[in-house]
Amino acid sequence: MESVAFFAGAIGALGGAIAVIGLRNPFFSVLALIVHLVSLAGLFLILHAEFVAAAQVVVYAGAVMVLYVFVAAYVGNVQEPAFEPIPGQQFLAPLLGAALFIELSIAVLGSSLKALDSNGPTIPLGFGSPGAIGRIFLERFLIAFEASSMLLLLAAVGAVVLAGRRGPGDSREGVPVATDSPGRGAEGVVLHDPEGASY
Repeated sequence: MESVAFFAGAIGALGGAIAVIGLRNPFFSVLALIVHLVSLAGLFLILHAEFVAAAQVVVYAGAVMVLYVFVAAYVGNVQEPAFEPIPGQQFLAPLLGAALFIELSIAVLGSSLKALDSNGPTIPLGFGSPGAIGRIFLERFLIAFEASSMLLLLAAVGAVVLAGRRGPGDSREGVPVATDSPGRGAEGVVLHDPEGASY
């Protein structure tokens, strides 16, 4: 039963990850990412890391994915080209992707074949509990944990600063832009509405 659950979770995780980068619709990509994260939570349950599995579902598959859904709905259905306009990318990208896939396959298969005759690692009592994870974060990996916290804080502050640079008069596609000179738009062009009033 454990082997069936492992292969089901592995197939779900790999299929979701491939669908995230393969689907052109951003909303479907978000749904595929939810499948990927839930499958990872199932794999964490097999490893007896119940707290990590719950955090995976609540934080990532729940709160973060809701944010992604709002972003995808805000952006809308944007038509993107099949290939980016970079010379040689459509030939070089598949080669690099295939090389990375072969390298990861060799690493995964090599470690898996060595562990076929073993029973796996011995899991100590309390593995995956909130106390054990707290000790790992705040003792063994304290510097890495604090560095990632600072990076997330800087990213949040940067997003607020970039969003605050757009004033109430900023516009998109034909909506009047506030400038210092009255009656003139972004390029010094006088804008009129159907009623004859100038902006």
